[in-house]
Amino acid sequence: MADSALKAINITKFFHDPVDMPVLKNINLDVHKGEFVSIVGKSGCGKSTLLYVLSTMDTDYQGSLEINGVLATGKSLNDLARIRNASIGFVFQFHYLLPDFTCLKNVMIPGLRLGKYSNKEVEARAYEKLKMFGVEDQALKNANKLSGGQQQRVAIARALINDPTIIMGDEPTGNLDSKNTEIVFDLFQKLSKEFGQTIVTVTHDEDFAQRSDRIIEMADGEILMHHHKNK
Repeated sequence: MADSALKAINITKFFHDPVDMPVLKNINLDVHKGEFVSIVGKSGCGKSTLLYVLSTMDTDYQGSLEINGVLATGKSLNDLARIRNASIGFVFQFHYLLPDFTCLKNVMIPGLRLGKYSNKEVEARAYEKLKMFGVEDQALKNANKLSGGQQQRVAIARALINDPTIIMGDEPTGNLDSKNTEIVFDLFQKLSKEFGQTIVTVTHDEDFAQRSDRIIEMADGEILMHHHKNK
């Protein structure tokens, strides 16, 4: 039995405005350590909502959520912030880098926030991550001077700075052309295969999803099916 990195048990969520509307209905999901999972489905099916619940940012749901075997449901906001900082790295469609900071500084920010390593160590680790993705030569440039593909690579380096167990992506290639999408996909695959990183991405990109380890298809707030790939 592979170790569970992320487990959702009977997660149900309502939007309350103007009437109670179920947006997630009884979601059960178990993602193993080192698994690369894509969540797909039409717009409005609840996939991004599910990602925000899984990431502990949205706590308004019924059911329970475990991260690395630890219950995240019912924890204080401070505890959740700690869990997120240590265990989850985020990559969004828009890279959300701070434009007036260097790439190195951008990657360091979550590491400085975690407070586990000295500034010097965080800097060294940040540089290592940039190197891993072939953008170390951009380290001292301001983020807004980079191309879109380079910025997304810096954003992934930032997501990895605290060696989180899980990387969550919300349309991580949504803004990229096919060449850069390919680069980002290869990075994710390398992270899961070589570094045992767990990856959960919401994506509209059919090819991207097809090449991940498992596709979770959603419709109307429910999981329709899981497609497992033969590794």
